[in-house]
Amino acid sequence: MFDTHELGRRPGALQRLSRSISAPADLGVEDVIGVPEGAPVELELRLESVMEGVLVTGTAHASAEGECVRCLEPMRLKVATEFQEMFTYPDADVRDRRAEPDDDAEDEDIVHLKDGLFDLEPVLRDAVVLALPMQPVCREDCAGLCAQCGIRLDDDPDHHHDATDIRWAALQGLAETITDGEKDNMGGAEAGVDEKQEK
Repeated sequence: MFDTHELGRRPGALQRLSRSISAPADLGVEDVIGVPEGAPVELELRLESVMEGVLVTGTAHASAEGECVRCLEPMRLKVATEFQEMFTYPDADVRDRRAEPDDDAEDEDIVHLKDGLFDLEPVLRDAVVLALPMQPVCREDCAGLCAQCGIRLDDDPDHHHDATDIRWAALQGLAETITDGEKDNMGGAEAGVDEKQEK
């Protein structure tokens, strides 16, 4: 929670804050990348008193962790994001609702000051999630993993497999079956020859 009492509800009054907070749980894109819970988040805030409430403008800096979607290696990413939110005085909110009693959509968007305090976590969460990549990569030219054996291609740039035309795959399987059958027949024939020699 952040306190706005120092502004004194004087329109035009300004306050600047620098804070280091601990990241809340689930600050990121689930199972992809995010700021670890408890990690430091550096905030620079500008609080401006206006007629309706307090306009908060700020930046957040943190370090996110996840894994590369191509090679699955752990990675870290610096996050910097900006945000702005209006925190409305309760009595100003009442006047707005009387003026437009049917505007439910606007009511839902209003964020209230409570006893002169505001909670920045929902705003911070939205800003950080939007700043994070949905498909994080350790570097832009990451080659990823081999689709056949799973080896990391950056570790072995010359890695390859002999390509087999899928149109011949069924015939190749048939040829292997015939070869195996011939071996079995040859084995039986050799056994028959041995028996004759013994007689």
